[in-house]
Amino acid sequence: MARHKIVPLLLAGGSGTRLWPVSRDTMPKQFLPLVGDRSTFQQALARVASTELFEPPIVMTSNDFRFYARAQAAEIGIDATIVLEPMRRDSGPAIAAGAALARQKNPDAIVLAIAADHVILDQDLFEATCATGLAAAAADGHIVTFGILPTAPKTSYGYIRCGAALSVEGVSRVDAFVEKPDAATAARYVAEGCLWNSGNFLFPAETLLSELSRFEPDMAHAVVAAVERAKDDLGFVRLDKEAFGLAPQKSIDYAVMERTERAAVVEGRFRWSDIGSWDAVFDVAPRDEAGNVLSGPAATVDARNCIVHAEDRLTVALGVEDLVVVTTPDAVLVLPRTRAEEVKGVVATLKKDGRPEATAHRRCYRPWGHYDSVDQGNRFQVKRIVVTPGQQLSLQRHHHRAEHWVVVCGTAEVTNGEKVTMVHENESIFIPMGNVHRLANPGKIPLELIEVQTGSYLGEDDIVRLDDIYRRE
Repeated sequence: MARHKIVPLLLAGGSGTRLWPVSRDTMPKQFLPLVGDRSTFQQALARVASTELFEPPIVMTSNDFRFYARAQAAEIGIDATIVLEPMRRDSGPAIAAGAALARQKNPDAIVLAIAADHVILDQDLFEATCATGLAAAAADGHIVTFGILPTAPKTSYGYIRCGAALSVEGVSRVDAFVEKPDAATAARYVAEGCLWNSGNFLFPAETLLSELSRFEPDMAHAVVAAVERAKDDLGFVRLDKEAFGLAPQKSIDYAVMERTERAAVVEGRFRWSDIGSWDAVFDVAPRDEAGNVLSGPAATVDARNCIVHAEDRLTVALGVEDLVVVTTPDAVLVLPRTRAEEVKGVVATLKKDGRPEATAHRRCYRPWGHYDSVDQGNRFQVKRIVVTPGQQLSLQRHHHRAEHWVVVCGTAEVTNGEKVTMVHENESIFIPMGNVHRLANPGKIPLELIEVQTGSYLGEDDIVRLDDIYRRE
């Protein structure tokens, strides 16, 4: 197999409920700046941006997140192939689809599958690990997983028991994958020299798909068919829904890695975290002199070893230790750091109780920008709407509400019935109930306006779309 560069495959379709209330179904953790100024998705893209080692990336995500992924990649100057999974099928089908796409372009492609919601802090050590894995994958066709040297006996990670050394220095056979242990077992694993299983893999695309055909022929057939029937949709690669839907829902660990004889492991000495909980964020984020991790308008007084994450209002922790305090515009979370893993159960309870805060933010992102629900009451709702330059909302009408728009920044091009009007700062326009209308931003700066809705029903499902450049249903 000829030596060549690595094709990065970023998995960016998860939800991350253990980081609620910041991460929710409508805006999951990979698109949020939880550690640093960039989202973890952007950090992952930048991590594989070296043109000496990597090819342009492939991103696997869902239809709901496609415009976030494109916008965030463009924001840091990355041109990625964004692939849309028709439904969630776990990491097995997602990685297989990325491998099949890479193989289409190059039969000898070697793929690096990484999670878009992980944090890696040592770029040089990461690239060195990739180069070592590339040598093992290219020379002997191994499926190489990245094992991380443990810093503590964590119970939230799976472990890898290393076997015999292989021909490439620093690479060993995988003797066994072991599930998340209890505290005593984790301590024993660390003492025995086991590594954390980071869930990142480097492999020849052909090898991965061949092994998948051995162990999960239904999955392999369904995924390859979904890729072969994929279509271009506004520059996205949309996998065939019918074919992909036939793929069993299974992780790549269960589908291939725990069954193949080709599994190998390279030890990664870079600092890594899957930031799967608020306590994991604490492990990798910068701390002040008292050991606190502060984000946003947050402050502490006589507090130690706390996380205080504030999004829009001053949040102060006084005289406390080892707490997680998170405030968003519509929710507050306070818990001991030692119980961070239990947040997922809290979200499940909130969903069961029908609380909208469990899944959706007050600020909702759309392909054209975002809106924030500022206030609502009986027969009225107030929103702050921001439209990105050059973008427009769908041509639509409402059966149950009228709308008043006041422009506070920028210029709005408003279709209101048969008339098109330019509405400038400090001007307003009324959209009667039932009128066909559209809002667009023809300018060079973001358009900001206040919308006041009045009517008998104000739900988002009272939108009849007549024309939409984003092809939403």
